[in-house]
Amino acid sequence: MGPPSNSGFYVSRAVALLLAGLVAALLLALAVLAALYGHCERVPPSGLPGLGDSEAESSLRQKPTRTPKPSSARELAVTTTPSDWRPPGPWDQLRLPPWLVPLHYDLELWPQLRPDHLPAGSLLFTGRVNITVRCTVATSRLLLHSLFQDCERAEVRGPLSRGTGNATVGRVPVDDVWFAVDTEYMVLELSEPLKPGSSYELQLSFSGLVYEDLKEGLFLNVYTDQGERRALLASQLEPTFARYVFPCFDEPALKATFNITIIHHPSYVALSNMPKLGQSVKEDVNGSKWTVTTFSTTPHMPTYLVAFVICDYDHVNRTERGKEIRIWARKDAIANGSIDFALNITGPTFSFLEDLFNISYSLPKADIIALPSFDNHAMENWGLMIFDESVLLLEPKDQLTEKKILISYIVSHEIGHQWFGNLVTMNWWNNIWLKEGFASYFEFEVINYFNPKLPRNEIFFSNILHNVLREDHALVTRAVALKVEHFKTSEIEELYDLFTYSKGASMARMLSGFLNEHLFVSALKSYLKTFSYSNAEQDDLWRHFQMAIDDQSTVILPATIKKIMDSWTHQSGFPVITLNVSTGIMKQEPFYLEKVKNQTLLTSNDTWIVPILWIKNGTTQSLVWLDQRSKVFPEMQVSDSDHDWVILNLNMTGYYRVNYDKLGWKKLNQQLEKDPKAIPVIHRLQLIDDAFSLSKNNYIEIETALELTKYLAEEDEIIVWHTVLVNLVTRDLVSDVNNYDIYPLLKKYLLKRLNLIWNIYSTIIRENVLALQDDYLALISLEKLFGTACWLGLEDCLQLSKELFTKWVDHPENEIPYPIKDVVLCYGIALGSDKEWDILLNTYTNTTKEEEKIQLAYAMSCSKDPWILNRFMEYAISTSPFTSNETNVIEIVAASEVGRYVAKDFLVDNWQAVSKRYGTQSLINLIYAIGRAITTDLQIVELQQFFSNMLEEHSRISIHAKLQTIKNENLKNKKQNARMAAWLRRNT
Repeated sequence: MGPPSNSGFYVSRAVALLLAGLVAALLLALAVLAALYGHCERVPPSGLPGLGDSEAESSLRQKPTRTPKPSSARELAVTTTPSDWRPPGPWDQLRLPPWLVPLHYDLELWPQLRPDHLPAGSLLFTGRVNITVRCTVATSRLLLHSLFQDCERAEVRGPLSRGTGNATVGRVPVDDVWFAVDTEYMVLELSEPLKPGSSYELQLSFSGLVYEDLKEGLFLNVYTDQGERRALLASQLEPTFARYVFPCFDEPALKATFNITIIHHPSYVALSNMPKLGQSVKEDVNGSKWTVTTFSTTPHMPTYLVAFVICDYDHVNRTERGKEIRIWARKDAIANGSIDFALNITGPTFSFLEDLFNISYSLPKADIIALPSFDNHAMENWGLMIFDESVLLLEPKDQLTEKKILISYIVSHEIGHQWFGNLVTMNWWNNIWLKEGFASYFEFEVINYFNPKLPRNEIFFSNILHNVLREDHALVTRAVALKVEHFKTSEIEELYDLFTYSKGASMARMLSGFLNEHLFVSALKSYLKTFSYSNAEQDDLWRHFQMAIDDQSTVILPATIKKIMDSWTHQSGFPVITLNVSTGIMKQEPFYLEKVKNQTLLTSNDTWIVPILWIKNGTTQSLVWLDQRSKVFPEMQVSDSDHDWVILNLNMTGYYRVNYDKLGWKKLNQQLEKDPKAIPVIHRLQLIDDAFSLSKNNYIEIETALELTKYLAEEDEIIVWHTVLVNLVTRDLVSDVNNYDIYPLLKKYLLKRLNLIWNIYSTIIRENVLALQDDYLALISLEKLFGTACWLGLEDCLQLSKELFTKWVDHPENEIPYPIKDVVLCYGIALGSDKEWDILLNTYTNTTKEEEKIQLAYAMSCSKDPWILNRFMEYAISTSPFTSNETNVIEIVAASEVGRYVAKDFLVDNWQAVSKRYGTQSLINLIYAIGRAITTDLQIVELQQFFSNMLEEHSRISIHAKLQTIKNENLKNKKQNARMAAWLRRNT
């Protein structure tokens, strides 16, 4: 699946909670209706003699409570049995019992999607599946996964004769079918047990509903193309949503082959994992003709990779090494060339990874489709990868965004899954990082291969490392690989997070770093070849790395690869490595948020085995290992020479932060002020990011971090500036009115150092802004630089903003450069009057693009005039165009410096209208926004009293606790800011 997004559209918390509640209610209703009102027809038994129960089944013979059998011999009641109504049994377990092994599925789906009758919210589908299974334990109870389906017919045929092409030799009577909805099982009760070692065919017919609002299982997209309203159907089965579509053995290790048939309207095209095998015509009971499309047999694969699409799309195609690559999209998108960039990079990416692993892509074709709306961003289904349009289409206006690199990364990620995940699948979800972590790592290898000029280390830091180090710590976060093997479905979904993707990628990068690229890839080749079309666990990977290490003598490790890497993947958090350059003593300790003095929870078995790549005076040194809590490295001592300095964690390939003693930091400060370019860019980034993080969490003083910024007048790398500003000019600092003391000091300090970097990029913006289109680091960093410069009152920034805003207003074809558009629009409003505000309102009214609406709404909240902000909120709750819920206008007004007071008064006078427009939950969010500057208990009480008549009792308690947290955080920030102000006075 595609990596979690760090960006996206703003949805208010109120809207999100409301939607979540509606979805939960809908899912519950569907489950109850499907289970209670379904019925299942069974074929009469064939008269085979009954077989006795095995010992394995004897303890399970008590039937669960269910409705009485119907009088008809050909009808079978399907019931749901909540856990408190039924006896204990295998249906209470979160994993399927190992009694049946699926071998093959014959699956047919018939969604009733018609172009002349587009669905209004939901759509019926019917289907049938014949599953060939091998019995391993005699059992008369069959469990498989199924949810939200109405069972129409259930039959068990067999044992199958091996010598006659699996011809059936009989039937096993099915007494009953019922659903354990809480564990998502369909249970078939048989009159006699299946024979161990024999194969059988489960024949099931079913029906269900497809919903537009749900993006799991089968789902609908309704969209506009060529000026017409259209619809398509697609699937998303990862991780556990195949059971939403057809009864199946929905676990990743239970691989099987699939023959898929899709029945669809003749005007649509049907796509699945494999190439089309044939087509025929089917007539329904009303005489309407439907197309029956069959597909070739898939390789062995898990259920979560099965894929279906029914659409009215065009495609472009290309052949790469004899295999067809097709990219499907709306006809408008094909016509305007928006798909061309993705098509151009897809084939070469396949070829690069084929050559790297020496394993050809396994399928004869690869389809990629761009959906108008796909919540998961991207999905790696074998042979049919699905993307959201926003991460696949590149329009001409996107040249000045980071879109080109974003598309490259996500396409590379999903193609990487064709080896990591599809060809070799993790045995269970506790090792999901084996696919997501390595796919994330190889994104960067692919992009670096095709774009060798891109600064690979700085980009990995910006896209991966910075974000995960900021969230990871020793006490709360989870390990990458989990020892627990039993998860609820909801817990499996939660594993698709920053740690699986970004920490997993960092683990792979660290492993490659302390080995070498050749050894790293060699081990992966062996692993992929051995487990092709099968499943693997983390220990299988380590075994193949150990084999590669044992076959050479260049790389010597202090322990087995398993022991080294388990110390990272089975522990949460990461270490802080502290070097005393006077003594050469290096120690490790876990990183804690807000560490208290002498805090440590390490035991002798909890240390990390840490690879230390390092540089001394600009020269790379030999790898050393910190495999104890503390160790002495005499070679890391520095002399009194001005030229003597040490930096640990070369290129930041190790997953840890680095601290130094006072002398170590002093030496680095001296080098930065004397010759910053002697320290590589990635390490100027590292020093800034590590120092501010360590100071924020009580490992070093804030003054130590601030000292590193003195040299910035000589810094011409925008990504370094971005790191400085993200850590120094925080959102709280910008918006908190109590920071007026520090603002003039910070303004004077930074403006003195901003000239060089500002002149570089302001000149480019004025003279040739297109020069930025291939500068990825500038595209992701420029908004923060530009916004800070204007916030600090840099006259040239304010003037440039005014120029760009005026040119756009006068001639809309003069588009504001995308990287700084938010800033320019905001300052165009802040520096303007109601005239400029009305222009943005008019633009908002006339645009249909959601992203642009959100951007304009935020810009309109930048006004400094209370009466304009008040009018803005009045419009939002009473008039068009603010009728959709794309953003909560009251909340964004409350988030601004002036707006918090205006919003507070507005709420008192208009609470009923606000609650009706945005929901009562929005009040809680607004209290937090308005109260973000509180520092005393009295302020908390006053705020609660202020809103007391709008709050229910249960809300008051939770809000009080949240406001206490905000107060404590503000007090901590206030102390930090006081020390920062004192330092700035001394150094300004």
